[in-house]
Amino acid sequence: MARQPDDKAAAKFSSEDSALVRELALLLDETSLTEIEIERAGLRLRVARNISVAATMPMPVATASAAVPVAASAAAPAPAAADLSKHPGAVTSPMVGTAYWAPEPGAKPFIDVGTKVSVGQTLLIIEAMKTMNQIPSPRAGTVTQILVEDGQPVEYGEPLVIIE
Repeated sequence: MARQPDDKAAAKFSSEDSALVRELALLLDETSLTEIEIERAGLRLRVARNISVAATMPMPVATASAAVPVAASAAAPAPAAADLSKHPGAVTSPMVGTAYWAPEPGAKPFIDVGTKVSVGQTLLIIEAMKTMNQIPSPRAGTVTQILVEDGQPVEYGEPLVIIE
């Protein structure tokens, strides 16, 4: 949990803050989300569960029962990832959730590298709060890179696919 207090007296961790952390941790369990972040009355709180991620993708890890400072959990992304997010053909995630390449396990993926896509064509889906959200192509072109693994947790604004 990270506070951005106006003075030192406000920086103390209250029992009300503890109750909020517990409530958000329970919400994580009930919804199968991997992370929740809220900001209210000058208090910014992020609660995340342990997730296993491939070694090639650096991700901050925190437990659902403990709050983490936002500054510590927002570790600097790898330079390649930062460069790809600025790529003019990057399609970024509109939400926090879990990315899937296919409509169901074992099905053919929506796209592969080299696939020619049209505007509005489904690139992948992101599951958020037990809802499958189709991510449409914002432009026509050819998929040159798929930047997320099937079943990988994604953040808001994270680059998912490069279309050129």
